[in-house]
Amino acid sequence: MAYMNTSSAASLGLMDRAAALVKSAKEALHRRRVYNQTVSELRALSTRELNDLGISRSMITRIALEAAYGK
Repeated sequence: MAYMNTSSAASLGLMDRAAALVKSAKEALHRRRVYNQTVSELRALSTRELNDLGISRSMITRIALEAAYGK
């Protein structure tokens, strides 16, 4: 008895795979922009303003990662 294995990637055409790659790259760029903007805005705040928000400077990177990529 012969078996045939197929994967979803194999059934996609070249154009479909290229479109998926472009979409993935756009999403990655968007997430990176969100990360960079969040870091920039939080670093622009004074220590007092950050304390009012309950944020220390050491938390900025983690907060930006959560904003861009989720938990």
